[in-house]
Amino acid sequence: MSQYQRTCLIRGDGGRAIRGILDRIANKWTLLVIATLHDRRLRFTELQQGIPGVSQRMLSLTLRNLERDGLVSRTVYAEVPPRVEYELTAIGRTLIDPAVRLAEWAVEHNPDIDRSRQAYDSRKRR
Repeated sequence: MSQYQRTCLIRGDGGRAIRGILDRIANKWTLLVIATLHDRRLRFTELQQGIPGVSQRMLSLTLRNLERDGLVSRTVYAEVPPRVEYELTAIGRTLIDPAVRLAEWAVEHNPDIDRSRQAYDSRKRR
């Protein structure tokens, strides 16, 4: 029995908890937001500038979901104009190491995966 299967049995939820978290973490922008906030507090515009290609709407949605999940905190300062800053929570910071390991794995194995995809596509075209 795999570790995943044991975890699902222990939890008794058929894997729903794991799938729910992976759906959030595997989102296109989530890990980039977490990596950008990893050691600092940023305003929305600074965060958007640090993540090339993210739209204002997608960044807003991603931040809202991360805040809802307790991974990011949002602080509003009573100033004119209002200032809002985002930072990782304690639980959000625990995601840094697994995210870095996943990124390192992706970089290390990307050439192998590209070769496998090309070989597969070549076989399928025949």
